[in-house]
Amino acid sequence: MNPILKYLKNFFASRRVIVGDKELLGKIQADQILQKLVDDNRVPGLAITVRKNNEIYFEKGYGFADVEHQSPIDPQNTIFRVASVSKPIAAAALAKMVEEGLLDLDTSIYKYIPYFPKKEFDFTLRQLAGHTAGIRGYRGGEYGLNKPMGIRESLSLFRDDDLLFEPGKGFQYTSFDWVLISLAMQEVSSMPFADYVRERILKPNGLKNTFPEVPGDLPPNCATFYSRGRLGFRKAIQVNNSYKLAGGGYLSTSSDIARFGQVYLDSKFRENKIQSQFLTSGVINGTPTYYGLGWQVTQDRLGRNYYGHVGNGVGGYAVFYVYPEQDMVFSILMNCTNPGVLDTLEEVIELFLGEVVA
Repeated sequence: MNPILKYLKNFFASRRVIVGDKELLGKIQADQILQKLVDDNRVPGLAITVRKNNEIYFEKGYGFADVEHQSPIDPQNTIFRVASVSKPIAAAALAKMVEEGLLDLDTSIYKYIPYFPKKEFDFTLRQLAGHTAGIRGYRGGEYGLNKPMGIRESLSLFRDDDLLFEPGKGFQYTSFDWVLISLAMQEVSSMPFADYVRERILKPNGLKNTFPEVPGDLPPNCATFYSRGRLGFRKAIQVNNSYKLAGGGYLSTSSDIARFGQVYLDSKFRENKIQSQFLTSGVINGTPTYYGLGWQVTQDRLGRNYYGHVGNGVGGYAVFYVYPEQDMVFSILMNCTNPGVLDTLEEVIELFLGEVVA
């Protein structure tokens, strides 16, 4: 055992530990767990940024951005696919449009997209954002398409399918919901969805390393994307996420995603009448969906409230949690398709929150 860790554990067990010592022990334990994920070949590379009290509390890179060239991870600059963590970014833009009066969450989607085929039931932007509209999820290899489709063109994937249930009476998580939302946003703003997000969300909040992915034109500091097989890591399949930017098509750094989360720790921001709707869980038949509008809204095993999102895409995995009562943001990004390490990452988060294993 690391002698420093052994000393701190013994000191903590003596109950003479002070807050600073407990925090240091938590950081040491978290650091060792994250390093072990790389040492055990469970992830090729990982970046973590933790913010507390509006400052960087912990930030580090592990493993490699590119395994072959052993390029190191830089949390400030290494670009990852954030997959469904794109949804809170898109939700921030949607909330902005609602504040500006361009969109109404409770108006029929057909007001904004009249050319979408009529279904048995009408549904709204609110139902789409909360995944209660009844739109189906991916089938087969749809999650990994490599076709150059725009947002409107991609409606061909699901436009002719029936709703799975009457809107408001079920829950089906699907990025297709956000395809429709982003299309409505384009229609009312008369500008590409990505341009609106850049001008209204990314630039104002200083997110300089957050971009929509453009196939064939990746930033020079972008990580290589991998999947994990029996023989180790191999480069992930080629995909084109252009049509589903809002649901899972953004690139970013762990530092930028944490900075984005910091915005949502402003109490005035969270108490804003419109924003608070996005951070409130839906309810169906008296049961919470644990999902707001573009945000997962739930509690950890100790009953602490948090909101954020987990993202899993081709060549990328992301965990983004905001703990308002603890004034903390967690951003963890990996350059690998679902590595199956969420439980471990949540253990790390608990360590930073103060749950030290003595």
